[in-house]
Amino acid sequence: MPDSQTIRILCVHGVGHLDADLSWRAGWTEDIRAAIARWNPEAEVDLDFVEYDTFFEASRISPLTVAEALLRLTASGVVHGVGDALGRPRGAAPVSETIRWTAGMIAQWEADEGVRHRAEQAVAARIDAFDPDVVCAHSLGSLITYGLFAAEPQRVRNRTFVTLGSQIGNPFVRSVFGGRIVPLATAKHWFHLYNREDAVFTAEIRLAAANFEQVDAFFDIEGALDHDAREYLRNENAALRAWRAIATPGAVPRALERSTEVWSAAAAKVRRAHRALLVGINDYPDESNRLEGCVNDVFRMSEVLQELGLDPEDIRLCLNERATAKGVLERIAWLLEDARDGDVRVFVYSGHGAQIPQYGKEGEVDHKSECLVTYDFDWTPEHAIVDDQLVELYSQLAYGAQFVGILDCCHSGGMSRAGFPKARGVNPPDDIRHRELRWDSGREMWVPRKLKLAAPDLALEKDRTKYLGTSGATKRLGRGVGLWTGREQFERARKTYGKHKGGYTPIVLQACQENELAYEYRHGVAAFGAFTYALTTIFRQVKRQRPNFPELMGLVAERLHELGYAQRPAFVGAKAQLARPILDFGRKPAPKRRRRRT
Repeated sequence: MPDSQTIRILCVHGVGHLDADLSWRAGWTEDIRAAIARWNPEAEVDLDFVEYDTFFEASRISPLTVAEALLRLTASGVVHGVGDALGRPRGAAPVSETIRWTAGMIAQWEADEGVRHRAEQAVAARIDAFDPDVVCAHSLGSLITYGLFAAEPQRVRNRTFVTLGSQIGNPFVRSVFGGRIVPLATAKHWFHLYNREDAVFTAEIRLAAANFEQVDAFFDIEGALDHDAREYLRNENAALRAWRAIATPGAVPRALERSTEVWSAAAAKVRRAHRALLVGINDYPDESNRLEGCVNDVFRMSEVLQELGLDPEDIRLCLNERATAKGVLERIAWLLEDARDGDVRVFVYSGHGAQIPQYGKEGEVDHKSECLVTYDFDWTPEHAIVDDQLVELYSQLAYGAQFVGILDCCHSGGMSRAGFPKARGVNPPDDIRHRELRWDSGREMWVPRKLKLAAPDLALEKDRTKYLGTSGATKRLGRGVGLWTGREQFERARKTYGKHKGGYTPIVLQACQENELAYEYRHGVAAFGAFTYALTTIFRQVKRQRPNFPELMGLVAERLHELGYAQRPAFVGAKAQLARPILDFGRKPAPKRRRRRT
């Protein structure tokens, strides 16, 4: 870089009433200039700033809307307990000024398309006037700026984009963009500074693009200070990975190095295109909930996957006490990591399933969330695998990848019965059971409450009941697409922000329908899941015919019916994926050796 060159940086602030206190400008200026000077002391740094608070001030938002947005954000499954950072208003309670200028601003941004557009155009106007080399945006400012760049790619052409403390990857936020974050192909580079300790609705971004790099900007400060912009700007890893590249254009960002022939040749030797994660839990802490066939299911599925050509090195098992919510989610992240077109990823779960009654925006139980019952399950989303957590991991997958989930568990909760057949559902404790009951004074009896069906938040509203069922479950595993809008809003968002196909939809094979129980099967002295045993047995019989998923599941349903099991397998997925032959790993297994006669 010539000594006389000036680096022009446009700064876009995050949540908070910052037009009332402009001290943030001085702090950002000090930190950014110091970061640039570390790598290029001769560089001139010129900063400009964008404010947009007036648009949010003018558009008043109701406490109920703030509460609803908070519940959607905290239900995203990205970070547990995030509401503690900003507080959780419930129902029509008064909204404090702190909430109004933090979570309330995000609620306004999501709910008011007019506010979004005016804020985006304020950023666009400053870009046109200032012509920056770098756009640095924090928190809500990153949402506004990304929305502008996704809709108008020319605004970021040949510029570097830096996002910090950003909620862009949050499933709730992704719904505004049509369920998917798109690469900014025209950008010179995009650095996403992410701190896993930042509890203000932030999230990772999983984006396969040569000009994108997520930077681990870890710091841990008590309270909500983990969201502080200056801590991100001063972070050492951010300095090494982002500011160095900005200050010295000759330094190639690490993500761009991946496009070189040297990196590609090395990566080709170690990248595992096909992977499988198999989770089985027999030994739940509560003896009354223990099962017998789940670990056997996992080994049986591993046999079949290896017969199909999957290398043993690409199969991971997670059993019993290791299968905590955290442990399973970490392994699912490995499973789906770097999945590209043509790759196959398989997730198998064998254990208990349940539905957790959930509170709605008015503080009343009005829906349920379907979940997998992990080893540390305690009837809270924090210790379970719910659909929003899976959406966070699979929604950004390449459309040409194949992600298959095979779930041998109940999906409505159920009774653990002694002996055989044994159902794979757990009895809820009395306080959880109470959420789904009401007192009928006329009959003088407790009766089930009629919970609301799924709110109008799916793109395909006419298929809502068919897709989610009738039990009041608004979150069913594999059926979440990260959408909180109706069909019209979804189509408009999808076309505005990148003209994509929406969030990735996996194939999910389930042992039973939503209000049925999945049972165990005794094969001699060994126990298995009835669904898993039927599925693997029939597949081995017909695999030479290369059936697709609907054909295979039809045969499995017939077999279970013939054997007298009161469970009907279910499946969901994109039509194009379902129509493909099942699980082609692209490698034929070694032929079996025949013994010579002597």
